[in-house]
Amino acid sequence: MEIVIWILVQLALFGGLLWFVSARRDKELGVARRRPAPKNETRELHALRAQRARALNMPLAELARPAKMEDIVGQEDAIRALRAAMCGPNPQHVLLYGPPGVGKTCAARLVLEEAKRNPESPFDEQSAFVEVDATCVRFDERAIADPLIGSVHDPIYQGAGTLGAQGVPQPKPGAVTRAHCGVLFLDEIGELHPMQMNKLLKVLEDRRVYFDSAYYSPENAAIPPHIHDIFQNGLPADFRLIGATTRSPEEIPPALRSRCVELFFRPLGQADLAAIAQGAARRLGVRIGDAALQTCASYCASGRDAVNIVQLAGGAAHAEGREEISLEDVLWVAETCRHSRRLVQRISDTPRVGVCAGLAVSSSGQGLAIEIECTAVRAEHGMGTLLLGGMVEEEEIDLRTRKLRRKGTARVSVENVREAFRRRFGLDCRDYDVRFNVPGGMPMDGPSAGIALSVALMSAITGEAPMARIALTGEITAQGEVRPVGGVREKLAAAVEAGAQTLVLPADNWEEGFSKLPAAVYPVRDIAEVMRIAFGVTHETHAKEDMPSVLEQQMAIGD
Repeated sequence: MEIVIWILVQLALFGGLLWFVSARRDKELGVARRRPAPKNETRELHALRAQRARALNMPLAELARPAKMEDIVGQEDAIRALRAAMCGPNPQHVLLYGPPGVGKTCAARLVLEEAKRNPESPFDEQSAFVEVDATCVRFDERAIADPLIGSVHDPIYQGAGTLGAQGVPQPKPGAVTRAHCGVLFLDEIGELHPMQMNKLLKVLEDRRVYFDSAYYSPENAAIPPHIHDIFQNGLPADFRLIGATTRSPEEIPPALRSRCVELFFRPLGQADLAAIAQGAARRLGVRIGDAALQTCASYCASGRDAVNIVQLAGGAAHAEGREEISLEDVLWVAETCRHSRRLVQRISDTPRVGVCAGLAVSSSGQGLAIEIECTAVRAEHGMGTLLLGGMVEEEEIDLRTRKLRRKGTARVSVENVREAFRRRFGLDCRDYDVRFNVPGGMPMDGPSAGIALSVALMSAITGEAPMARIALTGEITAQGEVRPVGGVREKLAAAVEAGAQTLVLPADNWEEGFSKLPAAVYPVRDIAEVMRIAFGVTHETHAKEDMPSVLEQQMAIGD
């Protein structure tokens, strides 16, 4: 009996010692005691589940993502149009144009959720939102794999499995089938391979995907019934396409554009970017002053930039125990991350002789207010010169087989203005050495600067400054007529942001919505109307003694 007790005591001591050594080893290595894996679960699967159980905090970019349509800043018109296209009983295919970071992807996600809540909409709770990036969709000329349209895994290819060993081709559905009765969001659709674009157009037309394979035979009894059905009737692909692109409409295939409603998201202005930055700071739980907010907006090119600057500046403030982002924090982030400051051209409050504000549209579709300077010095009769600074004087056009060099449209506009002055005002500009300049280093081109050039030239010749805070856009013909131009909405929005109070545009570009702008908008058809508005001259004021004699004479001739 004593021997048995002695053996038990020894076993207990050995077991305790073993437990102590094991626990100490785990403590030193910092390894938590593992829960035993369930039966039929491999070590790899257990490790994978353990990884999924851990997560970091949600990044600010995801926290700042709009949760409803009203949270998307600065795109009220585009959102209204998107709702009209997608939330009714007959949703349509849509193309969204706009620069990066303005809310195209968020709007596409949210509009489906809104459509599901509409009882008249064909979308329901099972309608899926399938997102595909066109830049990442690989194209295989052998048609072995196509994640967008789908493909057939023939038995000759590796990994064909049991069915492949029996000589059975196996259709593999793509994103268009997974989006059946839902929305297929194709980001950067302009980057899609032309062959895949043609296949996509066929799917949009048929609303199903058809497959073909040399290994398929309707008489093959080894082929399962569902594969027979797929080859004979195709896979369903009745979805609505929402394509987003940063390209211009001219770069998108006309066949795709004709099947879609085209909507345009505008570039974000200073106030829009400030609102996004303020919302990001609120979600981060920090305060930000007005000076820091406006400075942050001035260094942003998109909404994503605003969120990133706030996140880094907020992190720096938190590390120093502060709850408010200062102006120094924002400037530090801008310098460290090399953000370029976006300079918003302000229209001068003080009238200046020979200076006028023209309106243009950049290559990204954003409106611009551009200052135009002009000087005019008397020269010998008919011997005056014309110099253009900051304007495109020549341009080269590639016509495939040959190249064509022609005068820039800006120079043509200036020559039209000079001829219009001679015809309408009896003023020969060849008696002056005329020089135009566009400060800032941005080359200007296009006929839409015509009426702004004419006002600057008239001011330089007469020595009278045009009214303050005026901005103009419109083409001038040699006869003095004002012709319509493009991008008027973007131009007027930029003029208002730049501080313009008087806007002049061609009468053929007039829209009723322009009357709601916080500025006086004047539609014109003739160069004489332009001069009367720009210099505050009307038919009733022609006889006033305080009217400049030279300018009054030109207006009278213009009548």
